[in-house]
Amino acid sequence: MTKVELKLNKLEEVELEDVNWLWYPYIPFGKITVIQGDPAQGKTHLLLKIAAQCTTGDAFPDTKSFEPFNVIYQTAEDGLGDTIKPRLIMSGADQSRIVNIDEDELPLNVLDERVEEAIIRTGAKLIIFDPIQAYMGKIDINSAIEVREILGKLARMAEKHDCAVILIGHLNKRETVNSSTRGMGSMDIRACARSVLLVGRLKDDPNVRIIVHDKSSLAPEGASVAFELDKSKGFTWVDGYEDVAAIDILSVPTKTKKDNSQCAP
Repeated sequence: MTKVELKLNKLEEVELEDVNWLWYPYIPFGKITVIQGDPAQGKTHLLLKIAAQCTTGDAFPDTKSFEPFNVIYQTAEDGLGDTIKPRLIMSGADQSRIVNIDEDELPLNVLDERVEEAIIRTGAKLIIFDPIQAYMGKIDINSAIEVREILGKLARMAEKHDCAVILIGHLNKRETVNSSTRGMGSMDIRACARSVLLVGRLKDDPNVRIIVHDKSSLAPEGASVAFELDKSKGFTWVDGYEDVAAIDILSVPTKTKKDNSQCAP
């Protein structure tokens, strides 16, 4: 075993650093953000809208416009030509600023050397992996040790290049409205993320999709943000839902009860 020299850092000698933000306080640069929710809640629509605005510099809700930048978008669930591109067009994206790492010859994982090479070559400031379990390699995503190791390395790469990393996650089937335990896989996925956003339909108005800031390690949690999806208008940010909480959008699976009507008493 290689012996590593002991190095001690005195905190008095550590320089203070400001956090740079893609969208304050929801998505920091140089850190991992998790966006999760049940299927068909609008997660992919949301991520493509975020990607589109990054390429044009259009302001996010309650922010100012900014200098556009390049984005890397990896998806294991949707076709680039029939799903991703049409939605980007509807969102007004500058498609020349969005790239996808080809996975035809070899599937990608978050620590694949091609990821860092693509960030360097394109100067991308945002990379999206959709969904997280498809890009974690051959590990057990329920294992805290394995998840910590791979996401720790990913976090260091994100910080090195000041590139925001967004991981898309699904919810598990637990019968609880405790949002902190609803993410699929190990709780350490949530622990490694500096920000966690929960996406879901409003129960009394399912046409409205809510983004709840479910965890924030670098700033106070932001107010909830809402959007609508319309076949003709596409994606639209909407106001008036700032106080919606996670409990208002979480669905709780119901156990199937056995039919004992034919059983003898």
